[in-house]
Amino acid sequence: MSTTGSPPHPSLLDGYPVLPGAYDELLEAGGTLRPEFRALLGLGRVSPEEFARTQEMAETALVNQGVTFSVYSDNRGMEKVFPVCLVPRVISASDWDRLERGLVQRVLALAHFLDDVYGEQRILKTGTIPAEVVLGAKHYLPALRGIRPPAGVRLHVSGIDLVRDGAGVFRVLEDNLRTPSGVSYVLENRLLSKRLIPQLFEAARVRQVNHYPARLAAALRSVSPVDPDLSTVVVLTPGPYNSAYFEHSFLARQMGVELVQGADLFVDDDRLFLHTTKGRRQVDVVYRRTDDAFLDPEMFRPDSVLGVPGLMRAWAKGHVALANAPGNGVADDKGVYPFVPEMVRFYLGEEALLEQVPTYQCVREDDRRYVLEHLDRLVVKAVDEAGGYGMLMGPASSSAQREEFRQRILAEPRRYIAQPLVELSTCPTWDAEHRRMVPRRVDLRPYILTRKDGPWVLPGGLTRVAMREGSYVVNSSQGGGSKDTWVQRARG
Repeated sequence: MSTTGSPPHPSLLDGYPVLPGAYDELLEAGGTLRPEFRALLGLGRVSPEEFARTQEMAETALVNQGVTFSVYSDNRGMEKVFPVCLVPRVISASDWDRLERGLVQRVLALAHFLDDVYGEQRILKTGTIPAEVVLGAKHYLPALRGIRPPAGVRLHVSGIDLVRDGAGVFRVLEDNLRTPSGVSYVLENRLLSKRLIPQLFEAARVRQVNHYPARLAAALRSVSPVDPDLSTVVVLTPGPYNSAYFEHSFLARQMGVELVQGADLFVDDDRLFLHTTKGRRQVDVVYRRTDDAFLDPEMFRPDSVLGVPGLMRAWAKGHVALANAPGNGVADDKGVYPFVPEMVRFYLGEEALLEQVPTYQCVREDDRRYVLEHLDRLVVKAVDEAGGYGMLMGPASSSAQREEFRQRILAEPRRYIAQPLVELSTCPTWDAEHRRMVPRRVDLRPYILTRKDGPWVLPGGLTRVAMREGSYVVNSSQGGGSKDTWVQRARG
């Protein structure tokens, strides 16, 4: 796509509308380009026809490369291409510096919390967090209490979902600490940017993300119970029908390690082995993309054929590292989320650097009463659901939907929280039907890798886009798409 020469008419940015009430990441009040987006002035020299051709090339490339995800609700296993918008999201160096420090702080506090609740439970004994909130969480696994993971690391890979509110403040929406997905789309989107809009990419001084697989491999080897240089690392996948199977195979290939399923592994003498054509080989680190419940039929679901019998025994003995550690789901429970600032104070002696979204806990009588009286204004979420499921968007709901959630909350108050609707920030997004640029709501999932020596934040992340007009739902399973996230290098 050329970005030089005299501007054709109409320009790609002509008539770009701003969504009332939203923080538009392209334009300041009065219509001035924000400083971080000035590197994209070349878009103003591109015609809608030329951009449409370039966008179509990006979509064709994703199809040819098999960049897909599966939607269970669409005839289980049906594969779809993850929609992408070639117009990047740009984050300034100063904004990223603040985010990075806040993300490191948050992950450190959550790691302390997991160590504590599976250990001495000091934070519960002091009443800083009500014990019933933690011990009653669906993903708290009491059988794991007292088990220390190899190298003491539980949060090897974290994905923290952020939104930017109407004032432009980044706020944490939720934490993903079990098997966070999506980083493969970050890497694939970056390849498209560099290939299809290279002049814009160079002008924007963008920090690289292509070293993520090497960083991930190093983080995994750092927690190996044997010499990291001699370790065998595998990626454990539930198989090709899993919604993120493309990512599993992509990361295994990029790291140069084996992609395996449960049947490829076995435990002998509390050690994990891989079947190979040359006999068995001991496995030292498993980057597992299988849910806790299916990991080991001896400890969890006895009907699981996706896991490995005896795997938890091998992990408890310290003979194999599991990334992420089992039991992490208690820390990303939405009922625990409101207490993360308290965790930061309790474990680190600091104030939280990242803001959160005000949250009502339906288990509390006063909060529950308020939620039930204001269902038409709030977003209600099941604490143990993800992907946009188990959620009521109050302002867009029908009376029947609100009544359904009223009954759900009354029946299981611990299972629900509610939040005011945050007016998500918008980014310029290509509308293929009308061949123009329009504002669409976005969120951001940065990825944090933790080695023995501490966390590292990928400079970027997955920007998800609500592709449908008026929508707040960015999840790919419900019509969302993605953008490349350009974190700028500091000048000088």
